[in-house]
Amino acid sequence: MITKSLVATTKELLGEFLDLFDDKKVDELAQKLAEKPGLVFFTGVGKSGLVAQKIAVSMTSTGTRALFLPPVDSLHGDIGLVHPGDFVFLLSKGGESEELLSMIPFLRNRGAHTIAIVCDENSRLAKASDEAIKLPFSKELCPFGMAPTISTTSQLLFGDILTVAVMREKKITADDFTANHPAGKLGKRALMTVKDLMLKGDKIPLAKPDQKLLDVLVELSNKQAGSVLVKDPNHTLLGIFTDGDLRRALQTHGEKVLSQPISALMTITPKSITPDLLLTDALKLMEGYQKQPIQVLPVITPEGKIEGLLKLHDIIQAGI
Repeated sequence: MITKSLVATTKELLGEFLDLFDDKKVDELAQKLAEKPGLVFFTGVGKSGLVAQKIAVSMTSTGTRALFLPPVDSLHGDIGLVHPGDFVFLLSKGGESEELLSMIPFLRNRGAHTIAIVCDENSRLAKASDEAIKLPFSKELCPFGMAPTISTTSQLLFGDILTVAVMREKKITADDFTANHPAGKLGKRALMTVKDLMLKGDKIPLAKPDQKLLDVLVELSNKQAGSVLVKDPNHTLLGIFTDGDLRRALQTHGEKVLSQPISALMTITPKSITPDLLLTDALKLMEGYQKQPIQVLPVITPEGKIEGLLKLHDIIQAGI
């Protein structure tokens, strides 16, 4: 029952933090950060330093230029990154970290605006900074009151709230956000288009309408795309012939179907898609049929010219 007790205590302590949190002060800061064109720095020592790094990368990923400023390295050259008007957030539970206090005069000389994020508003760091935000705090979860637990969680919550508040002040859109995340599933779903994944050039299986099925089977087998696109001399799409069509033709007509022209067996005016459409939209189209999903889609220009071939398997493999 130890864990249950710790969860209850955590809920109580974080509830106190949220009840007493100075939201008006954070709103004022968020507005300032949204209006300022400079950099935002976060710094701290030990566990607070790790939290500062997390806040910095979160803010950067949401459209605000932010960096972690190492306390020790800052006095050995890194402080040169700081310019007049930049904001520097100094995170410290007790507000007595000598490494942070030693930075204050040099940050002031560089024209930076310093904000202490502390649990003790009477600490030296709070008094030495241009302004301070007190994080409501009564005790740590640690039975000895020594291991940073609730205090660092409070710092993380402050950072997350500030980050999202700045996003809202800047009116960051979903497109703005995903533009900063081109990798991973989020970026793929938001940014990848049909032309990024479709088969192109020599990889597209093609056939002429007068070709016999027996001859088309070579192209169908070699390209391994599950279909061939039938085109006219101007590269305009006339129809599609799939693996499924082949099975049905053989079951219905037997081997004599091999001598028939592909134009007699193809599906005329098949479903198609344009190259600039998002892959998420293509996936909805292909999976939107009740009987069975569309396995391949011809990719054509508005004029009907063949641009490529999109396979459902490739979309799924790409993690869309």
